[in-house]
Amino acid sequence: MAPRNDRRMIPASDDSAKMMKQVLANHAPDGHEVDVRPILSIIEDIFRRATATPSNIDGVPNGTQEHMDALHDNKSPAAFSGTPEPLSDIIHKICCEISCKCSGGGDALATTMALFNTLSSYSWDTKMVLSLAAFAVNYGEFWLVAQLCTENSLANSVAVLKQLPEIPAGYDGLKPQLDELNNLIGAMLDLTNCIVEFKQLPSQYISNDGQAMSMDQAHYQAAYWTFRSIVACNSRILSLRGLRHEYTASTTDELELSTLAHKVSNIHVYENLKKQIDFWRQQIDKIRQIEEYNNLVRLLQKNNQDNIKVLRALIYAEDLVDGETRTTVQIDVLKKKHVLLLISSLDNLSQEEILVLRKMYKDLKASKECRIVWLPIVDRSIDWQQTLYKFESLQKTDAMVHYPRSCDDSTCSH
Repeated sequence: MAPRNDRRMIPASDDSAKMMKQVLANHAPDGHEVDVRPILSIIEDIFRRATATPSNIDGVPNGTQEHMDALHDNKSPAAFSGTPEPLSDIIHKICCEISCKCSGGGDALATTMALFNTLSSYSWDTKMVLSLAAFAVNYGEFWLVAQLCTENSLANSVAVLKQLPEIPAGYDGLKPQLDELNNLIGAMLDLTNCIVEFKQLPSQYISNDGQAMSMDQAHYQAAYWTFRSIVACNSRILSLRGLRHEYTASTTDELELSTLAHKVSNIHVYENLKKQIDFWRQQIDKIRQIEEYNNLVRLLQKNNQDNIKVLRALIYAEDLVDGETRTTVQIDVLKKKHVLLLISSLDNLSQEEILVLRKMYKDLKASKECRIVWLPIVDRSIDWQQTLYKFESLQKTDAMVHYPRSCDDSTCSH
C-alpha cells in the first residue's frame, strides 16, 4: 500500500488568524433553522452500535423499547425538513466529498475548507452536525458490512469487492487503531453536543457583550477542529480497504488521530463552552424566576374577575387531587369559588394543624362556593421517594391537594 501523504499531518499554523479568516469568509448563514437534536441522536446511535469489541462484534443489542421509540420519533421526515435543500442531499454530498477527497492521500486542509464551502449557508451547530452525519453514514456502512460479512453472503461479497478487513478474525491487530479512532469520535461528539446545547439556550436572555463575541469565536474554532477530525477519521476508515488480513498503522496515522483527539478534548474552547453553558443556565433560571414573580405580583394587583388565571399562575398545573375521593380533578372546578390556599412544606404541619384543617374542610364542604387547596412545596435536595411517602401520608387530609412541587431556595424565597 502506498505511504500516507504527510500533508495529512497537522501543520503548526493551522489555528492561525489567517486560517480562521478563511473559515469566517465561508460562513454565510441564510437564516434557516434546523432542529439538529434528532439528527444528533441518530448519529450517536450509529457510533454506539458500530463500535467493534469482542463482546459485541456480532452486533449490539437492540436496546430498550424506550430507546427504540425515541429513535423512531427522531427518524420521522420532519427531522429532515425545513430547509431549501433536503438534508439527505446535503449529507450525501458531504459523504461523497470526504470519501473522494480523502482517497489517495488528499490534502486534509483543502478537504476541510471544501466542507466549509459546501456548508456555508448553515449555522455553526448545523455545520458540525451535518458533517458528523455524513461521516456517521460512511462509518456505519463500513461497520455494517464488516460485522456481517462472516454470516451474510451479500455483506461478504461487498466486503470482498471493497477489500475490507475481516474484523472478527483480525480484531486484535486492529484494536489499537480502532481505539484511537473511537477516542477521537467521542471527543467530536462531546464538543458538538456542547455547541448544540449552547445554541439552544434562549437567545433573548444572553447579552450581546464580550462574552457573546467570545462564544462566536469558540463556535467557529470548534467547527474547524471537528471538520479536521472528520477528515482524519474518514481517511483512516478508507485506509483499511485492501487489507483483508493484517493492518499496521504508520506512526503518522497514530500521531494524527491522537493529536486531534487531544486537541478537540483539551482546547480551551471546550472547557470555556462548558463553563459558559453552566453560567448562562444559572443566569436564565434567575431571570425567569424574577419574571415569574413580577408577573404574579402584577396579576395579584389587578381586579381579577376570573380566579383561574391567578390559580394557574400559582399552581403551575391543570390537575389536582381531591383529598376525599383520591381522584384527579381539573383546576377548572375551582372557577368562581372562594379558594383558601394552604402553602407549606411537608414537615411543618403538625397533627393538631391537620385536625383543624380537616374540621375546616368539613365545615366548608356544605358550601359549594368554598374550597381548600394545599400546595406542599418540597426541596429538590431531599430524597424524592421519601418525599412521596410523606406526601401520600399527609394526603389523607380531607382537602383538595396539588401534587408536591419541587423548588430551590431562590424559588421558595418568593
